[in-house]
Amino acid sequence: MTFTFSFRGNETLELLTQYALPDLKRHPFIRIWDAGCATGPEPYSIAMMLRENMGQSLFRNVLIYATDIEGGTLSAYAPRGVYPEVELGRIPRDLFAKYFTPNGKPGYFQVNEELRRAVHFQKHDLLSLQPVREELGLIVCKNVLPQLVPAQRVQVIRMFHRALAKDGLLILEQTEKLPGEMQPLFRRLTNAAQLFRKI
Repeated sequence: MTFTFSFRGNETLELLTQYALPDLKRHPFIRIWDAGCATGPEPYSIAMMLRENMGQSLFRNVLIYATDIEGGTLSAYAPRGVYPEVELGRIPRDLFAKYFTPNGKPGYFQVNEELRRAVHFQKHDLLSLQPVREELGLIVCKNVLPQLVPAQRVQVIRMFHRALAKDGLLILEQTEKLPGEMQPLFRRLTNAAQLFRKI
């Protein structure tokens, strides 16, 4: 599966600015978990969105835990933030110029240091049912739960609920519906995305 960067034009990220930022800004430290981040475009996209809407001072308090079960892929690519230009084509040109610089290899660019400092990559197996930490303001989990059997999805989402802070937010893949037994634990915020607030 190929993962590419996205920012504007990604409805879920745009909705985050409306539903998540007002709550996240009230916390002295902003903790986010991107569960199943592959080679890193998604957490860096989230970091870009936050930086654009928070400003430099508040963004210093952002920490994004970006995890994936494929630890080798993470260690090889994601922390360095180096990607081929073909994967960066959906980023608006002004943001591309602001957050990426040539890394010396023809056709490759690197995420700037400010965003790289905000994103911490590590290997993690969701089926361990152990969160990376608790009191999280936001959890993003896309392209992972459909690969699990229904009982495992319920267990993982229950673990997410436990890891979220009061009124924390959960984002799932647009095609991934919240299991029925989990619906009493979350309130859906918009019909435009699988975006839920912890109850």
